[in-house]
Amino acid sequence: MAARSIASLSVSFGLVSIPVKLYSATEASRAISFNLLHKGCGSRLKQQYLCVKEEVPVAREDMVKGYEFAKDQYVMFTPEELKALEEAGTHTADITEFVPIESIDPVYFDKAYYLAPDKGGAKPYALLAKALRESKRCALGRWAARGKQYIVMIRPVEDGLMMQQLLYAGEVRSIKEIDIPKTEVKDTELKLAHQLIEQQASAKFDPAAYTDDVRARIEAAVQKKVEGQEITMTEAPEGGAQVIDLMEALRASLEKKAPARAREAPAEARKPPKRAQGEATGKKVAKK
Repeated sequence: MAARSIASLSVSFGLVSIPVKLYSATEASRAISFNLLHKGCGSRLKQQYLCVKEEVPVAREDMVKGYEFAKDQYVMFTPEELKALEEAGTHTADITEFVPIESIDPVYFDKAYYLAPDKGGAKPYALLAKALRESKRCALGRWAARGKQYIVMIRPVEDGLMMQQLLYAGEVRSIKEIDIPKTEVKDTELKLAHQLIEQQASAKFDPAAYTDDVRARIEAAVQKKVEGQEITMTEAPEGGAQVIDLMEALRASLEKKAPARAREAPAEARKPPKRAQGEATGKKVAKK
């Protein structure tokens, strides 16, 4: 089934404006979700909000949003006040700069969209895609939608363009917040680690090589339930033993990953070397 556009906007840089269509690059709808049911009769449950002070249900029309500025202290906002604070949608992604693609850490990546040229946008779309691809750069800019303002990165992918929402600096934690002790790595350990990496190296990432085994198990279990079958529970695997000797663990990993043909010598190579005639008969060979 052909993908459906979810929005139309313009990508603008300098005096150039490219009309494009927006397509979601991921499918959150494919995630398996469960509903909460009443265990007794199997009916769906309805969510209800309770006031923690009066312990009574609160209707939606009696709810307001509040911000907790101190412990159990809130300032309330009306829907009109919150609406006035929202960013007005411009339907334009304004490019502000071009940077090397590798300069953006993937930790900042958020939701991704594919861009396709809209009516009259094929030529400038192709021009921007080729220029970014050849310069090995991506475009950074701002995009306002759904009352929010986003940082966006536009980068070339295969024959087209992708627009990736980026997280703000305040939304990403620094690794410096994590306590990582300084540890010396020996040259012999590093050499074995390099060998293991090379042994399992691939030319590129193939997402089709990875499948969601958990999803497959859930789908199979759901089908069994629908058909009225019982599900057999499997025991959880025991945890592996703690690795003490790093060198031995590296060597064992290399041996485990090595192809069988590399570990097993050919039959000819395994034959013992021919012994001298005297050795074969147990007699001494007289010197001439």
